[in-house]
Amino acid sequence: MMDTIDESAKASCFVWSHAFKQECSALCAANGDAALAARDYDTAIDLYSVVITLNSASTTVFANRSKAKLGKMLWIEALLDAQKVIELDSLSYLGYSLKRAALHGARRYDEAIQAFRTMLFKLDDAPDIQMRKLRHQYLRPSQVECAIRQVIDAQLENAPLRVLDTTTGLLCDREAQISTFKTSTEYKELLSSTITRSDFHTKRIEEVVRRNLQYAMLSHRWEGKEPLLQDIQGKSVYDSDLNSVGGMMKLRSFCKTARNARYNWAWSDTCCIDKNINVELQESVNSMFVWYHHSALTIVYLSDVPPSSKSGALAKSAWNTRGWTVQEFIAPKVILFYQSNWTLYLDDRTPNHKKSIAIMQELKNATGIGRLTVAAFRPSMNNVREKLHWASSRVTTRQEDIAYSLFGIFGVRLPVDYGEKEDKALGRLLQEIVARSGDITGLDWVGKSSDFNSCLPASITSYEAPPCKPPSLPEDEIQLSVSSLRKVVAVDFASNLYTQLRNVKAPRFAAQRLHLPCIAFDVREVRRVRSPALETRFTYRVKADGLRDLLITTDETLVQFWPARPIEQHFVLVRPWDRSLLELPDFVEPSDFGSIIESEEDHGTLPSSPSHYWSGNYPGTQEVVDQESRAFRLLVHLGQPFSAFLLAQQRSGEYKRIASDHDIIGQVNDIRNPMDIRTIEIL
Repeated sequence: MMDTIDESAKASCFVWSHAFKQECSALCAANGDAALAARDYDTAIDLYSVVITLNSASTTVFANRSKAKLGKMLWIEALLDAQKVIELDSLSYLGYSLKRAALHGARRYDEAIQAFRTMLFKLDDAPDIQMRKLRHQYLRPSQVECAIRQVIDAQLENAPLRVLDTTTGLLCDREAQISTFKTSTEYKELLSSTITRSDFHTKRIEEVVRRNLQYAMLSHRWEGKEPLLQDIQGKSVYDSDLNSVGGMMKLRSFCKTARNARYNWAWSDTCCIDKNINVELQESVNSMFVWYHHSALTIVYLSDVPPSSKSGALAKSAWNTRGWTVQEFIAPKVILFYQSNWTLYLDDRTPNHKKSIAIMQELKNATGIGRLTVAAFRPSMNNVREKLHWASSRVTTRQEDIAYSLFGIFGVRLPVDYGEKEDKALGRLLQEIVARSGDITGLDWVGKSSDFNSCLPASITSYEAPPCKPPSLPEDEIQLSVSSLRKVVAVDFASNLYTQLRNVKAPRFAAQRLHLPCIAFDVREVRRVRSPALETRFTYRVKADGLRDLLITTDETLVQFWPARPIEQHFVLVRPWDRSLLELPDFVEPSDFGSIIESEEDHGTLPSSPSHYWSGNYPGTQEVVDQESRAFRLLVHLGQPFSAFLLAQQRSGEYKRIASDHDIIGQVNDIRNPMDIRTIEIL
């Protein structure tokens, strides 16, 4: 028919047809835009496809159809449309923006990041001012990488120096750990999705970093040969070639258990410390408590607890006798106990055994450490004597470790010097505690004196006996005693004594010498109490000015003397000064544990007030009207029995403590007598 139509009519038809297509295309495009805005992606895709079929497609139509396909998560189809946009307008940023979104959705993150870099390049070169303004809302990948690295560094600040990759079984240092994370899908997804300033959320970055870098710690007891760093370095713990290495099955099972719990990293003290590098060893010993505290999970392996054991097996485990395990179960937030076959102890499925009443009660019975302390312990120098008691019956392979294992519990950092022996290691620790906190409860011990300082014990076992505490006085008895004292003691006497003791300086250590503020009582008589049996220890009756007579048992041979038989050497019984007796509100001690839900703050230790030294839990929070009342209350407390030291003066003028096998309990004869308050230097 067209053959019979003249050229003019043909032209008219073509014009009409083109106009009709244009009109249809415009209508479809407009409706497609409306459908896209309404998130009716299927309709939008169909309408844009009609426009393209009518050969009226533009970059805008392909771009909008790509957006609709992105909305439908048709990533590859959206990518093809984005490529078409780039072909039609290679100078536009839009095609690369859509390409990045499609590649990101398809989880092809490396390509998505590259497309984004190209998009930024296009925006940087855009002549249009509006396009250049648009550029400011985007972040460069390098900016995001820098922000992520800062979060990584903060996360690893409280993490071990080396860890095992639970997937590959390889030992990694921090840089290798970071490199592994950067090649992970999670890292690339984070980098690819954080493109605008509005996308940047620090909490999201922190969560991704935390989830990927969190680690599990192993708590166990060493048994013969254990795999060391040199045994596994450059090898996978899963390699069968390592089967002959002692303890490898335990290490391998630990890594698998951590991996099954979805932790990428695991740490064991056997192989994750290069003990040949002194700097690394020093940092590891001093940071161990912090590492356990910040672990996502601590796995306790009880090799001597067989499967299906009943309650009580944990308490009997040799794990409970080791020195390092004290901090390993009080430091972590989450802990799980495993039997010898790597099944949960008592089949207790509680996600955190610190919340298992049965297990915590068993631990309390075995260790004397209460559930609240285990649940939310914070390092501090409070309750020093009690913490030393926790470790008193425990043992370590290296004798110095019994002191080093307590560094984290008290929140101190000190040099590690294997070979110095237990008494010096323990002495340095106790010296630091006294120097920083003024707490002298660590002087409450029985046994042998240390060569480090005679006021300190030679062994942790000297703290095995519970701290010496007199019965506390009920408040009504204190009030009654105060009333009685007011009748026989001058107010000036009580007030002056109170002021004098309030102005006493805190105890301090300097060059292994203890400067101890105390109330001193000169000894005027020392006589040995005869016993028919052959003795290795001797008991002496001691008389001191102002004190009731008392008995002292020691393995040291003392020179006997009395008024008719004097000697040149001077002996003195002292009551170490306990500032808490002043009942000042400023000296009320904070607890070692906060709420059960512990904060995420780092657990450094601030210098604390002097702790109670054999103070009998006096009511320091009791409202006291004035200093006069406090002064008389102080006299009441000073009249009660107290823990005393016997000191012997040396030729140089300083004193040494005479060690005793039993607590020396003193009591003043008459509280109305003047008191000799002084600071004595003890070697």
